[in-house]
Amino acid sequence: MSDNNIYRPYSSDSRLGGCSCGRHDSQAQHDAEARQARASDPDYLSRDFVEAAAVKALFPHDATRRRFLKAVGTGTAMAAIASVLPMESLQAMAEERQGPLEKKDLRVGFIPINCATPLIMSGPLGFYAEQGLNVSLIKSSGWALVRDQMLNGELDASHFLAPMPLAISLGLGSSQQPMRVATIQNTNGQAITLAMKHKENRDPRNWKGFRFAIPFEYSMHNFLLRYYLAEHGIDPDHDVQLRITPPAEMVANLRAGNIDGFLGPDPFNQRAVYDQIGFLHVLTKDLWNGHPCCSFGMSEAFIQENPNTFAALYRAVLNAAAMARDPANLTTISEAISTPNYLNQPEIVIRQALTGRYADGLGGIMDEPERSGFDPMPWYGMATWMLTQMKRWGYLQQQVDFKELAEEVFLMTDARRQMGELGMSEAEQAPLDGYPSFEVMGRTFDPHRADDYLESLPLYRG
Repeated sequence: MSDNNIYRPYSSDSRLGGCSCGRHDSQAQHDAEARQARASDPDYLSRDFVEAAAVKALFPHDATRRRFLKAVGTGTAMAAIASVLPMESLQAMAEERQGPLEKKDLRVGFIPINCATPLIMSGPLGFYAEQGLNVSLIKSSGWALVRDQMLNGELDASHFLAPMPLAISLGLGSSQQPMRVATIQNTNGQAITLAMKHKENRDPRNWKGFRFAIPFEYSMHNFLLRYYLAEHGIDPDHDVQLRITPPAEMVANLRAGNIDGFLGPDPFNQRAVYDQIGFLHVLTKDLWNGHPCCSFGMSEAFIQENPNTFAALYRAVLNAAAMARDPANLTTISEAISTPNYLNQPEIVIRQALTGRYADGLGGIMDEPERSGFDPMPWYGMATWMLTQMKRWGYLQQQVDFKELAEEVFLMTDARRQMGELGMSEAEQAPLDGYPSFEVMGRTFDPHRADDYLESLPLYRG
């Protein structure tokens, strides 16, 4: 045991979540600097984390821990805690459980959008280094390139659109290769953005002939835009044009008049507002609150060949997601990921989209904290809904057991186990079978009755 632990679990001035040294605006900045300074010794960082987690488990209410420390002093507190927590044994067990990393130098792909926040921030804020990993973050321009890089083994793991691993595992649009979803990278975080010339034309029933950009066929953007149009009587295959466009090119195409709007990822919805060429028609949160968008995944072969490295990647990204879920950290995160080597966008654009306090392009300032979220649980029910939409619009022609494929590709059991080992309460989220029901534009989706749901939808082409 040591009072030099970077998490300061024995300091009555720390909050195990607030800066204890007084030199940083937030604990996030404090921890990031400490992690970077000690990244050369991942074993030491691992011991620090185990010790801080054990103390937090002993004192789940931080105010109680701080009162105890103030009352008895650091030395007495450490001795008392050591008498009930065999700290060195716990640390040794954690190190033994993790095992040696099969591969430390990794190439992890990403598209420069807010959806990849946990994966990206794990680099500059030290979450990969904390797990003993040397990760090169490889920026890609489009989703077809990401898919091809993963299929060719150029990347070890990647930021994916959540439906992509399902499609690749089925061989839809590419050669077939088993891919796996370790975590959902983000929830919500998208919008339908329209050109300013349409600010008086907000009724989708009047949008026949519109040209919309979407980032990829196997994307939540495509499925949600199709769903939204169909619910308003617009046939997405005949009444409008849907154009595959890399996210970074959507704003330029809107400015040039090549498209009337897009359903795309942030920060580009907010960037269109920032550049005064578009407005936010509707957040996708208002279509399905809590919907998945992007994911973090890798091939089944990588997991089988590198189980300890896979677990270390899991821990890094889950810890980053936990940090991103705290609104107090979003300004620090915005600064970290807005730089040219990552998102290369004005920090205020990133921050408005992440925090949910933003200009809507129509003169309003909105306050919507749920605009973006970072719940990493890869629910089987989410995968099932994606498969229904592939079936609905004719992408999926063959007969598929939705549940069987969902449970094969989405690693929810692994996610629960890793969350539990990190002491995250999300490990026990209900329903335990992984099949929550949810509402999309007022329609209830019960994943246990997916076929009935499909039959109830307009324009079902399966």
